[in-house]
Amino acid sequence: MYGKCGLLDDSIRVFDEIENATEFAWNSMLSVFAQHGLGKDAIQLFNRMKNEGVEPNAITFVSLLRGCSHSGLVEEGLSFFKAMEKTYGVVPREEHYSCVIDLLGRAGQLKEAENFINKMPFEPNAFGWCSFLGACKIHGDKERGKLAAEKLMQLEPENSGAPVLLSNIYAKEQQWEDVRTLRKMMQDFNIKKLPGYSWVDVGNKTHIFGVEDWSHPQMKAIYDKLDALSGQIKAAGYVPCTDSIPLDVDVSVKEKMLQHHSERLAIAFALISIPSAKPIIVKKNLRVCSDCHSAIKYISKVIGRKIIVRDNSRFHHFSNGLCSCGDFW
Repeated sequence: MYGKCGLLDDSIRVFDEIENATEFAWNSMLSVFAQHGLGKDAIQLFNRMKNEGVEPNAITFVSLLRGCSHSGLVEEGLSFFKAMEKTYGVVPREEHYSCVIDLLGRAGQLKEAENFINKMPFEPNAFGWCSFLGACKIHGDKERGKLAAEKLMQLEPENSGAPVLLSNIYAKEQQWEDVRTLRKMMQDFNIKKLPGYSWVDVGNKTHIFGVEDWSHPQMKAIYDKLDALSGQIKAAGYVPCTDSIPLDVDVSVKEKMLQHHSERLAIAFALISIPSAKPIIVKKNLRVCSDCHSAIKYISKVIGRKIIVRDNSRFHHFSNGLCSCGDFW
């Protein structure tokens, strides 16, 4: 519970208080480290688990592989995958293969990931293709991205993630005609893009924000805070990454759109609502974009507060201009 809420230290404290931890407790703690992108901590905990005589199972290796994936520990992750059946008698399942695709893709080893897919004993599931497509988007591989998008759309025709990610790849290459074609296809098949939302708990209430949201009763104060933060972080060295906006519009328009992303609205609201002694914890239903990630690092620096953001993949702990992910997520 603590881990899923972003309270990592409390999670570790509760685990350490257990005298004779069962496999469920070990696996829960491993899952927390994986979700927070702490691959090295997950490996250390796994070694402690073995020393305590607790046998790892399939769930153990999912967390280990996820932790390695979010920390760029490619060799370590591949070593665990190979040792699963050979050393521990755990037969790899679909989710383990998907984790390896994710591991290689995040590290930019797209050719290796493709070779791994071709050698798999079965076709990747939707998560595997989605991970590969996301990696192609991050690393700008249009051809492999197109293949992954086609496979994902075959498995989940209603899933908007595939055409949206492929559209972003085309937009990065400024292939606007291809972007328009994909958007028309989404309209024709009534595929709606999943809207981005962020939320933060203040007191006993959850406050939800969308992109360029004006519905909150304190919206004027929130936007005033955003404007002030924008000036502060630019003075500290922040430069907007307008590539994050896959639209053929003016750069100044893109900058304004970035400034009003949902996680920034939630953070601005938290800054004017939560006492400085309390942590700011924001949750988001989509992957945090590269520009917001950069902006939040600068915000944590200029305001001197720790900000925790959980996106659909992992937790990011921002403090003093740095993120726990090391810009690898």
